[in-house]
Amino acid sequence: MYTKYYGFNEKPFTLTPNPRFIYLSKNHREAIAHLLYGINNHCGFIELIGEVGSGKTTVLRTLLNQRSYRSALIFNPCQTRVELLRSINHEYGLDSSSEYANELLEELTRFLLKENSRGITVVLVIDEAQNLTPNMLEQLRLISNLETEDDKLIQIVLSGQPELATLMDLPKLRQLNQRISVRYWLQSLSMDETGNYIRHRMVVAGDSGGVSFTPFALKIIHLYSRGLPRLINNLCDRALLIGYGNEQRRISAPIIIQAIKETQNTRQKMRFSLALACLVTMFIACAAIIMASK
Repeated sequence: MYTKYYGFNEKPFTLTPNPRFIYLSKNHREAIAHLLYGINNHCGFIELIGEVGSGKTTVLRTLLNQRSYRSALIFNPCQTRVELLRSINHEYGLDSSSEYANELLEELTRFLLKENSRGITVVLVIDEAQNLTPNMLEQLRLISNLETEDDKLIQIVLSGQPELATLMDLPKLRQLNQRISVRYWLQSLSMDETGNYIRHRMVVAGDSGGVSFTPFALKIIHLYSRGLPRLINNLCDRALLIGYGNEQRRISAPIIIQAIKETQNTRQKMRFSLALACLVTMFIACAAIIMASK
């Protein structure tokens, strides 16, 4: 709707995890480096944790798209042990019709041995892994036991929200927890990175100078989103829509505040209003100090 008005070739702030739009902050680069290290050194288990909307799935897609791995990405881990094995086999193009775990595991083992003999690294990524039950995590540990004398046959990446760390601390999962040799916690964007992230996505979408965000608008965006890319995208998309409706090419703080009011529930609005009041008070105090010193 607003893309033509602002001169974009496409919407810059979609919520889908498109690797073409990825902004590699310091933390995102470190996350990818940790994943590459774990996979290339055949560490077996790798853990990636981050808050909701921090960009975990985009990092995973970018990683798997740029490397010549034989990979499978499981999005819905809320399954039984047999269903999990069937999903894994299906993603690798293997027979997944059996209703017995041992038969499915035998099929997977043959595939892993074949790929290992060809020098191919096999990667299994479980997204939203915090939803796995202890029984399913135990099944993954058994899969990880598949190895030759010198090498792990499959590299398993567990990606999830902070609840995953709590889950892994359960005494019954200590064997699995001890096997995770590479861990990374994906942090949110800083204030400067939030502004760079917004500009980056606008450039990728074909920005021709048809719209801009004021410095104070960027501060409010960071305050509201806490540096989480998904929340930044949601807010900026709504702000551009409001700006389009008001024929405004300069996205100011009032537009951002209106966007927040239109997208959040009552409790979130109250929390944000308190934080915004503190920010305004600090801004006025700093301005007063600067004026007094002149």
